[in-house]
Amino acid sequence: QVQLVESGGGLVQPGGSLRLSCAASGRFSSINAMGWYRQAPGKERELVATITSGGESNYVDSVEGRFTISRDNAKNTVYLQMNSLKPEDTAVYYCNAKIVRWRFAAESSVWGQGTQVTVSS
Repeated sequence: QVQLVESGGGLVQPGGSLRLSCAASGRFSSINAMGWYRQAPGKERELVATITSGGESNYVDSVEGRFTISRDNAKNTVYLQMNSLKPEDTAVYYCNAKIVRWRFAAESSVWGQGTQVTVSS
């Protein structure tokens, strides 16, 4: 089975930076798109950023210019570099990956357990 392990969350002051990592492990054929989602208290989970297997990325408007998503295919890992953090960025951040478990199999979606990011002075 495939698992996603997230790391890098924590407490940071406004204007600070954090770098989140998400590594996929287990048995699978390939990883297609990967992304980061977040859920703030009292709000629905929202898509923050995505990146295709070819490296094309997209961002929600509220983080455009501040966050950067990247991936290392050799390590099966996706990153989220978060700069100029604001209190409204406070949320649980979840990693997601589109996994092909074996050749010619259907794509499936796998989620990490989430990592807390708190931006506060």
